[in-house]
Amino acid sequence: MTFRHITVFPDEATTLLNCQPNGIYVDGTLGGGGHARRILDQLSDHGMLIGIDQDPDAITHANSWGTSYKSKITLVHDNFANLPELLAKLNIASVDGILVDLGISLYQLEGSGRGFSFQKEEALDMRMNPFSSITAQTIVNSYSEKALANLLYQYGEEKKSRQIARKICEIRKQTPITTSKQLADLVAKVLPRTKHRIHPATKTFMALRITVNQELEQLERFMDHFINCLSPGGRLCVISFHSLEDRIVKQKLKTLSITCSCPKEVFRCSCNTKPVLRIITPKAIRPTDQEIKKNPMARSALLRVAEKLTSGFS
Repeated sequence: MTFRHITVFPDEATTLLNCQPNGIYVDGTLGGGGHARRILDQLSDHGMLIGIDQDPDAITHANSWGTSYKSKITLVHDNFANLPELLAKLNIASVDGILVDLGISLYQLEGSGRGFSFQKEEALDMRMNPFSSITAQTIVNSYSEKALANLLYQYGEEKKSRQIARKICEIRKQTPITTSKQLADLVAKVLPRTKHRIHPATKTFMALRITVNQELEQLERFMDHFINCLSPGGRLCVISFHSLEDRIVKQKLKTLSITCSCPKEVFRCSCNTKPVLRIITPKAIRPTDQEIKKNPMARSALLRVAEKLTSGFS
């Protein structure tokens, strides 16, 4: 299995995770293992990394690593949104750090054969976990025109969502839409070519992928419960690639770090709100021009980091 992937924020994310040699850490989206290997290199034989991924190919790839890594990593095929239940099964009360990279891997685009890329003739699947039920093909061929338009607009922020949905419904009456290239070519006929390098079908594919994998719902679940999985002083690092993802992360971190929830017109605080988080990155970290040149997929990446407080606000 050729599992090619270029890690985003390889140094920033693992440095800000503040790994301690004997700590317990979670990589909630193992992928190609770029972040995981850097974390493992910082751990002693008494440290531990829990590597989670919903794509079984990522777990298979990690199983091929050398024995020096295997002795310190526990691999789990699951979704990071289920972290509380996973830690309970491992009899681990809390961890010292959690890293989540919400991007799609190069392997999934280039080698999975699941139709993530609009440049290939592959089955229109888009499941990160091939054992889940719904596929992009099911959505494209069975959702109503209104439902298609709504998901393209909501998740892909596609301004021409209605025109694309109308064209999909028109074509599928003649023949089912079953491949990624078939769909990409259809969208390209609806949207005029621009000078920008982004493919016309980019937003459509992103919206379908988000829908198929329930990405925003899973992220919401994770952000609602991650704080209970962290030890005091433990850190959360989240790398997002979409404004909707970043908004979920930013708002939850803000809520957990707030010092007062009283109305602004109240002279003296009476709510006794105690923050449980300290935000390490008041502004999200963005990739450098050098990183974007090396890895164009990093161009929209945002890194946010927060630390669970030991007691009260500091």
